Amino acid sequence: MVVALLHGIVLAFGLILPLGAQNVFVFNQGASQPLFRRVFPVVITASLCDTLLILLAVLGVSVLVLTVPFLQTTLFSVGFLFLLYMGWSIWNSSPAQSNQQNGAMAPRKQILFAMSVSLLNPHAILDTVGVIGTSSLSYSGAEKVAFSAACIVVSWIWFLGLAIAGRMVGHLDPDGRLLKIINKVSAVMIWAVAVYIGIQLLYL
Repeated sequence: MVVALLHGIVLAFGLILPLGAQNVFVFNQGASQPLFRRVFPVVITASLCDTLLILLAVLGVSVLVLTVPFLQTTLFSVGFLFLLYMGWSIWNSSPAQSNQQNGAMAPRKQILFAMSVSLLNPHAILDTVGVIGTSSLSYSGAEKVAFSAACIVVSWIWFLGLAIAGRMVGHLDPDGRLLKIINKVSAVMIWAVAVYIGIQLLYL
């Protein structure tokens, strides 16, 4: 069981560490929100979405998305369009300063965007199914539970840590100049994911 636990921890960190659209969005909101508690919606949503993807991958349910062409095309198309809109929204947002909240997204918008960048990102789904789902086949019973739990716990800790890091950057940038740059970089990275999805659509 210890081996399964360590395997889950290392694997989860390996998948979640690369700076993808999901990580960028969580960090961005951590830096933009005037109060740290207001970033909880995006942290909790991103963590719950990852938990869902991990469980579906381990249980083998998410393989359906990869084997049914219609579902795959629909997922890729919706993800492509939403990421384009998300990038545009972040690009045009104004950084939140200590005495205003212009750049901070409302909880409902945080949740919607976090869900889209998590569940409508085919790259994240393919990683989860292809790596975590496949790796979980090596275990059964208590070992599979330990493996899955390790992946999920790492995900929750990581997103909370990203929000805290973003918050620290926000404190170091009271005039919002650095946050404005972060917003532009975030938007470009999200658009890059959208372009990747668009290319995948051409081959479906």
